[in-house]
Amino acid sequence: MTQKKDVKDRKKSPLLTKEGLGVIWERSISDTWDFQDDISYSEKAIAGINETVVRQISASNNEPEWMLELRLKALKIYQDKSMPNWGPDISDLDLESIYYFAKPEWAGDNKTWDEVPESIKNTFDKLGIPEAEKKVLAGVGAQYDSETVYHSLKQELSDQWVIFDDMSHALKKYPDLVKQYFSKCIPLADHKFAALHYAVWSGGTFLYVPAGVKISEPLQSYFRMNVKSGGQFEHTLMIIEDGAEAHYIEGCSAPKYDTNSLHAGGVEIFVWEWAHMRYSSVENWSLDTYNLNTKRAIVEKNAYMEWVWGNMGSNTTMLYPCSVLKWDHSKADHLWLAFANTGQNQDTWAKVIHIGKNTSSNILSKSLSKWWGISTYRWLVDIKPGATGSVSKIDCDALLLDSDSASDTIPDIRVGNADSIVGHEASAGKVDEAHIFYLTSRGIPEDQAKAMIVNGFLSPIMKELPLEYASEMNVLVSMEMEWGF
Repeated sequence: MTQKKDVKDRKKSPLLTKEGLGVIWERSISDTWDFQDDISYSEKAIAGINETVVRQISASNNEPEWMLELRLKALKIYQDKSMPNWGPDISDLDLESIYYFAKPEWAGDNKTWDEVPESIKNTFDKLGIPEAEKKVLAGVGAQYDSETVYHSLKQELSDQWVIFDDMSHALKKYPDLVKQYFSKCIPLADHKFAALHYAVWSGGTFLYVPAGVKISEPLQSYFRMNVKSGGQFEHTLMIIEDGAEAHYIEGCSAPKYDTNSLHAGGVEIFVWEWAHMRYSSVENWSLDTYNLNTKRAIVEKNAYMEWVWGNMGSNTTMLYPCSVLKWDHSKADHLWLAFANTGQNQDTWAKVIHIGKNTSSNILSKSLSKWWGISTYRWLVDIKPGATGSVSKIDCDALLLDSDSASDTIPDIRVGNADSIVGHEASAGKVDEAHIFYLTSRGIPEDQAKAMIVNGFLSPIMKELPLEYASEMNVLVSMEMEWGF
């Protein structure tokens, strides 16, 4: 389902000229996180990617030989693969101008907030990381450019053999466990930017939850990109063993420099039998960031995987989390909120591959578009011939906040047997003037009436977030709507 104006007409808007976008960006939601830090770097690779840069990253992290070999293999795949020829136009992304590695001074495996240098601590104080840890979190990781600067976990979870650590440090501390799972969920040759990620990854999160351990409070990592024309390529690897439960929240931000930045992280999640994993993300990259991420989970028998997503920032996003329902009675939910504002192209997708029998999936997407923003939602539901008795429900709703924005819904549904059921519903529309009139006639100011309608539209996603993060998301949406709606 599509509602949009002709692309050429959108590009003619004075708001989309360089000068017009400059004015808009000054008022953007990104300003909340748009401060820049004067940070010294102990190591910084030259711009562009080649074998020398890859070897520098591996040597800086003091990695085993097998990881260097994997990186070099991925580099060759990256160089051989062509750029994606579908989806948003990313031809303006100059991959040779990106700095693929920047290590701040004092980066390290800090276990207390007092150990973090004051300059970097101030940044994360502004983002509310230590305050959130005190209130609601079981553990926190904070990454700055290419390196983690802080990581902590409550002692009672450490006593139960839970591991929550920086990925680069986990590679050295738990080499056999990391090698057993690393790159087993996302292949090196999955696509060009997956190969790029494996060649230059640094930092990220490693989570291991032993069988039967249930973590009641969320764990969080926050990724901050500061270097101009920088890239961030964190790798997240999570192993949730039989009967275990965990909830992980990730946040992301970057300042605006009017030069391209790149985020190409990778997330691999293994959810074993009867386990339950929830992965929540609130992304608010700056308007010069290309967010080209790869995330995938393998879900075993009777296990349950949840993705809860909020996508607010970036110039262009191509993000398609995937759940592979590998064994019988496994289940996945994909809940998504995307906001495309001026200068933004949000191209998102849920992928669910049903392999086991009696598997089930639920996909719910809500998107908002305004001021020539483009929101595209793609999904793939692939029920294999052997996945008999499987059920999938898809519900995709788009709300356009003006006459110039765009929303596209592109389904891809494949059912390989006659014993499975797929339900698909999609809608696109504008804010109903009659609803606004009804509310304003009862004394509610027009701006507040519009916000009430939008909040009602988004409520199925908001209610799935913890209270503190739902409140933050409401603030972000409200701030996006304040200018020009």
